[in-house]
Amino acid sequence: MALFLLFLANGLAYGLTLFLLSSGVTLIFSMMGVLNFAHASFYMLGAYLGFQISQVTGFWGGLVLAPLMVGVIGGAVERYGLRRVHAHGHVAELLYTFGLAFLIEEIVQLIWGRSAVNYVFPDLLRTPIFAIAGLDYPAFRVVMAAISVMAFLMLLLLLLRTRVGLVVQSALTHARMTAMLGHNVPMVFMSVFAVGSGLAGLAGVLGGAALVTEPMMAQQLGPIVFVIVVIGGLGSLFGAFVASLAVGLLQTFAVGFDRSLGQLASSVGLAPDASGNFAELWSISLSQIAPLLPYMLLILMLVVRPRGIAGKRDL
Repeated sequence: MALFLLFLANGLAYGLTLFLLSSGVTLIFSMMGVLNFAHASFYMLGAYLGFQISQVTGFWGGLVLAPLMVGVIGGAVERYGLRRVHAHGHVAELLYTFGLAFLIEEIVQLIWGRSAVNYVFPDLLRTPIFAIAGLDYPAFRVVMAAISVMAFLMLLLLLLRTRVGLVVQSALTHARMTAMLGHNVPMVFMSVFAVGSGLAGLAGVLGGAALVTEPMMAQQLGPIVFVIVVIGGLGSLFGAFVASLAVGLLQTFAVGFDRSLGQLASSVGLAPDASGNFAELWSISLSQIAPLLPYMLLILMLVVRPRGIAGKRDL
């Protein structure tokens, strides 16, 4: 039972971190209709900027300033690039953000090199809060989870309960009418893109310190982000939240309860032949296929429910 609670806590913390990253993609797509392939690169940029700023101001300064800087960069990307490309359709937008992702990766490598940087949480956040299964649970995981939950609640309140949220949503579906009512629609879109990029930068500051800050971090988490967005439903913030938790728990439990496929088959009453033609298949462990589980869940969701958990339309 203690191990179950430990895996549950780790899975929730990991899933909430994934939501903090995927929420920006969901926000940008739901408000602007733009699927931003460079979003994971903003996550990486946030991690590196957080590391650089923390060398001067400490971790807390990086936690505040790095997301703001990434948000400003995201706003500039929308204002001076994406806004012009938007007129040429979704294919041009995808190509633009795809090329931007490679550009950011190369710039990061030119400035910080190809090796991982020593970016860690301060001692205060590495102190244990409580113990599960005889293992200390560090404070930074609780802080990451709390920030992710706060971001989710604030976004919901902003979009559903405020005048700003109503203007943002109306600008997507009725941009011309919104502009005729006196609202600056291009400014609304730029602000949405900046906020989404800033969320990615915040996830980078937290994830970069908790995991690893290196040039391949965008490629490692980038595909997972779009898996979460599709499983949750395109444009659904609540769906992205549920999908993030599902993916986080699924991968954490697969690694934690490391059993071979043969052992799993035996536990449900099957008797696999460990010496036959499929002996190597039955010896594969859950931890080995853990990276594949989100994509298997994606395929299953597309077959059973193409619109995702809470999406309003099919893909």
